[in-house]
Amino acid sequence: MESILLLEDDPALGRGIGMALEAPERAVIRAGTLQESRERLARQRFDLLILDINLPDGSGLELLRQLRAAGENTPVILLTANDLELDEVTGLEAGADDYITKPFSLAVLRARVAAQLRRNAPKVPVSFQLGPFSFDFEGMEFRRGGEKVELSKTEQKLLRVLVENRGRTVPRSLLAEKVWPDGAGAVEPNALSVTVKRLRAKLEVDPAKPEYLKTVYGIGYTWAVNP
Repeated sequence: MESILLLEDDPALGRGIGMALEAPERAVIRAGTLQESRERLARQRFDLLILDINLPDGSGLELLRQLRAAGENTPVILLTANDLELDEVTGLEAGADDYITKPFSLAVLRARVAAQLRRNAPKVPVSFQLGPFSFDFEGMEFRRGGEKVELSKTEQKLLRVLVENRGRTVPRSLLAEKVWPDGAGAVEPNALSVTVKRLRAKLEVDPAKPEYLKTVYGIGYTWAVNP
């Protein structure tokens, strides 16, 4: 799941931007001050930072320079009410990847955010070695402890979403959307549960007490990193 840190001191504008950018696979975490944003950055890694320049306790440029000096290469989009060319040059020289002047269209911001996330998205591997498992999604070969396991196309789709997001809880709604992209809304309500049950039967030593494909009650499922 993508995560964005939005540093904006105007609560109304921050809420509006957050609502415009949030998506089933994207979380927007808002901060109103440099101090709050530093606390967020100390606890979590983000895929993109959107930084306002003029803040109550300093400048977003200050934070940007500190991050770049520390070797942090997370893409950054700067927001500012000042459209002077000097400010734009200063921001880009400080290490910003893009720059947008207020007032701006939310559609334009969404497009620029999507471009930065796309440009910096890590290449997703097609094969995984996870404990006793070997999963090759390109070759469609799956093994547990060296023994081959036959998986249906639906089981493969579900497994891939889970292992690509291992250690994270994937909501049931997102899993349904990924596994049945052309008709998640029309899928039987228990289709996901049935697919999970079949996958556990093929991969877990004791499907009734799963070590890897775990249920997060009321939310969804996760592939455990260190069971």
